[in-house]
Amino acid sequence: MALIIDPWGAELHTDYEKIVKQFGLEVFDSALFPQPNRLMRRKTVFAARDQKIIADCIKRKKPYYALTGIMPTADKVHFGTRMVVEQLRYFQEHGAKTYILVADLEAATTRGVSLETARKRALDFHIPAYLALGLDPKKTTFYFQSENKNVLHLAYEAAKHVTLNEFKAVYGSADPARIMAAVTQVGDILFPQLEEPMPGVIPVGIDQDPHIRITRDVVARTKSAHNFFPPAGIYHKFTPSLDGSLKMSKSKPGSCIELPEDPQEACKKIMKAVSGGRKTIDEHRKLGAEVEKDMVFELLKMHLIENDNKLDMIYQQYKTGAMLTSELKQIACEKMTAFLNDFTKELEKARSHVDKLKFISF
Repeated sequence: MALIIDPWGAELHTDYEKIVKQFGLEVFDSALFPQPNRLMRRKTVFAARDQKIIADCIKRKKPYYALTGIMPTADKVHFGTRMVVEQLRYFQEHGAKTYILVADLEAATTRGVSLETARKRALDFHIPAYLALGLDPKKTTFYFQSENKNVLHLAYEAAKHVTLNEFKAVYGSADPARIMAAVTQVGDILFPQLEEPMPGVIPVGIDQDPHIRITRDVVARTKSAHNFFPPAGIYHKFTPSLDGSLKMSKSKPGSCIELPEDPQEACKKIMKAVSGGRKTIDEHRKLGAEVEKDMVFELLKMHLIENDNKLDMIYQQYKTGAMLTSELKQIACEKMTAFLNDFTKELEKARSHVDKLKFISF
């Protein structure tokens, strides 16, 4: 049965091998990229489109851009959002022109958030949070969808090149709000090329791939009018829920660590997380942990331990039973506490710089 990936839906797919095959993705190859970051090295980034083009831009110092969006629908962000920012930061540090758009129009049409509320949330929290996670404010260009007329012009042009049946095939449904949101995202993705056509990379979770596919189709159909490059995509896996379900979810208390969050509350969630430890200490010492079932180890691997040798040492000790689940969770708690405290400090610093950022408006 064919998969439908819906960027706005609740259903998520984690059969990553099947996704790669069905949607014509490339298996991500970290060896193509200089100094691959933690997510790249550990295969959290698992798939791509046109990765060799972006790798060549980095190697030959050719112009390219990296872009991501902020959906300002809440006053906090999911801890997994950090992965998008880390990928964007990687490309920024390797020569990409970096853009962050605030999807205030999409928030209004698909989530019912007013433009005024979206703007306030973005300026008060979301943009400072992205800076606190490591982006260089001097090398990042920001804009609000509602204030960028060039994006809207591109969106209307894109709408002429996508059929209703194609939209339904890609997104699964085609209500007017989603159509408007999707074609506006096409405008966002292509906007940096108005000044100069160049390759671009969009780092996202796999649930956002439909926007990249539609944009690539539009580029192919408008070649005679534009010299746009089709956007490349870099895709990361979902951060699993602490309760062992598919993905961290704000609708499930205790399954999701947010930014910002009180470190003590985060540690309580970690201590209650699903583990791969055995039923008794004796059994654990004898058989070792079932590491593949352990959500805390996944948290360490994806987010909290940078050094590969350190992670491997923890894996071996836990796998053989030399390390208990309580000890693993204590490590995660200490790492998470340090991270959250640092994030809070950096967030306050970033808020003082928002009025100095480079915004585009027309």
